[in-house]
Amino acid sequence: MAKKDIPAKDVAALRARTGAGMMDCKKALEEAGGDMEKAVDFLRTKGIMKAEKRAGRGTAQGLVSSYIHFNNRVGVLLEINCETDFVARTEDFQNLARDLALHIASANPIAVSPDQVPADVVAREKAIYLEQARESGKPAAVQEKMAEGKLKKFFEERVLLEQPYVKDDKQKVGDLVKAVSGKVGENVVVRRFARFELGND
Repeated sequence: MAKKDIPAKDVAALRARTGAGMMDCKKALEEAGGDMEKAVDFLRTKGIMKAEKRAGRGTAQGLVSSYIHFNNRVGVLLEINCETDFVARTEDFQNLARDLALHIASANPIAVSPDQVPADVVAREKAIYLEQARESGKPAAVQEKMAEGKLKKFFEERVLLEQPYVKDDKQKVGDLVKAVSGKVGENVVVRRFARFELGND
């Protein structure tokens, strides 16, 4: 599709879906040959790249968000940070906080990132996976790779930023955070959370 063939209504639709600027949406549709899904991926990738450049910047502002499930049996408190109070008050940032709190209530992660999982939990999981790998009878180097693969899968299932996002399992929670970071133009960091479930310690 030639550049002049991108209809204005498609640019507007992409903008409504992603929140990106009109020129960014037009460029994304041009790059994607008019394919809406590819254009979304293009913008997400661009946002993620921008977010990674910001990762070292300080995040002293933000908010604490909460979510209580409709049956009042599960509740979540979440601290999420950004660089300025201005961004903390934006709809994009507040929606992200609410969506993450809901995700935590549903997916029950044990930590924000893999490096926050207690060392004894990682060691115990890896020992189990190594024992399972030994039963395969394969060489030691292969057993180690099998155990590492299972540990990676464990992180994807139990660590917030590695989990598939409950509202869109084609993207990880970490990718969602990076995309919002790219959109608001600031470093966004999920600091910590607490999940409470009635009757569970």
